[in-house]
Amino acid sequence: MKTGIMGGTFDPIHYGHLLAAEEARINLGIDRLIFVPTGDPAYKRKITPAEDRYAMTLLATAGVLEYSVSRIEIDRKEETHTIDTLREFIKSGIKPEDLYFITGLDAMLSITSWFDYKKIPDLCTLVTARRPGYPVSGIETLPDFIKDKLKYIEIPQFAISSTEIRERSRDGRGIRFLVPHLVEIYIESNKLYKSK
Repeated sequence: MKTGIMGGTFDPIHYGHLLAAEEARINLGIDRLIFVPTGDPAYKRKITPAEDRYAMTLLATAGVLEYSVSRIEIDRKEETHTIDTLREFIKSGIKPEDLYFITGLDAMLSITSWFDYKKIPDLCTLVTARRPGYPVSGIETLPDFIKDKLKYIEIPQFAISSTEIRERSRDGRGIRFLVPHLVEIYIESNKLYKSK
């Protein structure tokens, strides 16, 4: 059974994340896709609490049979690294050849700064999204052993970012149709991105 791991901060999760996940699932023949919100990421300090990001990810994926959400990084007490997460999934019985780690292009381009990154391609196939007709600039700077294990999925042009959603929410400009409706309600009722 092919398993996709969609890692990310998900602050908040939005339709761009969901579209990339679904394209990866369909194009790579992935049987199940597990969203893994980061717990205490080593690279980002000012983020929404993990429990809120986990709740939004649950709301966004509710009712999609092939999707689930894991607390694996949130419940980890120490600083969290991608390699630890991949090792835990392998320990649970998933074979490395059936494991796909899906992340955005910006994250993929920073992989050489990740903890123990040289071992990651031995544990999974790396997957990143690109827009059709657009060159993937920056990939050529990655080491060959990363590029050799990297698969691309094409997603329709969809200009949306978590940063923009946080700004729009903070400024009161609305986020309808950028995130699933239940996520929108959660953000608004918890005043997640309003200035303190």
